[in-house]
Amino acid sequence: MSEIAMTPGGVSLTDWRAIYRGAVPRLADGARAKIAESAAAVRRILAKGAPVYGINTGFGKLASVRIEDEDLAQLQTNIVLSHAAGVGEPMPPAIARLMMALKLASLAQGASGVKEETTALLEAMLAARLTPVVPAQGSVGASGDLAPLAHMAAAMIGVGEIDTPAGRYPADEALRDAGLRPLTLGPKEGLALLNGTQFSTAYALAALFETERVFQSALVTGALSTEAAKGTDAPFDPRIHALRGHAGQIACGAALRALMAGSAIRASHAVDDPRVQDPYCLRCQPQVMGAVLDLLRQAAATLTIEANGVSDNPLIFADTDEALSGGNFHAEPVAFAADMIALAICEIGSLSERRIAMLVDPALSGLPAFLTPQPGLNSGFMIPQVTAAALVSENKQRAMPASVDSIPTSANQEDHVSMAAHGARRLMAMADNATAVVAIELLAACQGCDFHAGLASSGALENVRATLRADVPPLDHDRYFHPDIQAAIALVRSGAVSEAAREIPLPGIS
Repeated sequence: MSEIAMTPGGVSLTDWRAIYRGAVPRLADGARAKIAESAAAVRRILAKGAPVYGINTGFGKLASVRIEDEDLAQLQTNIVLSHAAGVGEPMPPAIARLMMALKLASLAQGASGVKEETTALLEAMLAARLTPVVPAQGSVGASGDLAPLAHMAAAMIGVGEIDTPAGRYPADEALRDAGLRPLTLGPKEGLALLNGTQFSTAYALAALFETERVFQSALVTGALSTEAAKGTDAPFDPRIHALRGHAGQIACGAALRALMAGSAIRASHAVDDPRVQDPYCLRCQPQVMGAVLDLLRQAAATLTIEANGVSDNPLIFADTDEALSGGNFHAEPVAFAADMIALAICEIGSLSERRIAMLVDPALSGLPAFLTPQPGLNSGFMIPQVTAAALVSENKQRAMPASVDSIPTSANQEDHVSMAAHGARRLMAMADNATAVVAIELLAACQGCDFHAGLASSGALENVRATLRADVPPLDHDRYFHPDIQAAIALVRSGAVSEAAREIPLPGIS
């Protein structure tokens, strides 16, 4: 597995994507000096004897309670144990590892006051593929993602459970078997591990990366559906999109036109076609998918900044030996980004489902009813379209903005929260739904093109059809449909659909 050298504050979206896909992160050379300076600053701040939030005081509403020097280590252990109050299913390991990497990059900026041993343990756990078991529910996205990050921190001190390549074990046992020792927390360290938006950001980034694949696949299936319906590529003319000026629209129009270039199917009805205009689901693809692309790119920009920022509190400034309390833990930027991604996912699936509905309707597509050679005896794609409609409606229900909600916590000390954790966590299920919708469109569009036997589409689209047909034969009569859909889902989810059209550069988030 490849390694990613992380320069704190300067990790690219491409590198975060690689870490999510399995690359092992490590701190770049030279990153440790700031960590040591920050830890030394905490010692100097403590020596002054003044109360400093989270270092020698209680937390949240208990910030006014002064903690004696002999209890400082216990204070940090207590915050980890008391805050490990999450519920629900564990985070998927890939997202949990991304969260760990985000926390490592944040701590390594030298503004959190942790020891070098703390970041070294995170690095070692990532390298050994030791992944804390973290319940996914319990954060409101402000004062940090406290509960989930507490479960991560608990594993680092030998409490809770850790997933290893050999299975799930008690945390202390998993660390010992890997030759690692549980962490002994120093002043500020428990709070530094808990405070931050890394849980929400990890989920949002993971969903962004999955959505990018669905988006690119939907461009391909949209072109295939246009071919199946013998639609025109005239709406993809670059002059149209230049007049409006949106970058995403211009890019999507160019991609769709390139995907259909050289198609014999298109050439067969280029002249004297009695239809004046195609339905919106074909004609307006650049406008809708372009707006989706612009939204995803904006979310990507926000999340890249967040991933490279420090969302701890208080922040340690080693040059002046100050600990400044602020609100960087408030995840409103992540909540807004997650809401944007939710809207984008919703529209990808919605437009794709409309194309499926168009293809199964002979009045619109000119194809046999429900894309079966013998409609009536066979139902063909009747119910796959219903499934797609159900998934789209489910995504609509989930697309309600999370960021408009708030609920006071910590006895009203923390009286406005972002709900970024919920907003980001819902996205993976939404991306799965959209993946299934686009997969059903892939099946339907290829089936539609099969009715144009003797006419080939473009080289890129024929390669996509061949990729599907290697796993799924044409539907000449009704059969058990579920395996076909699962095979198509696997192609979309793996990126094989967009890769099959590799001669056409498809626009992405970066």
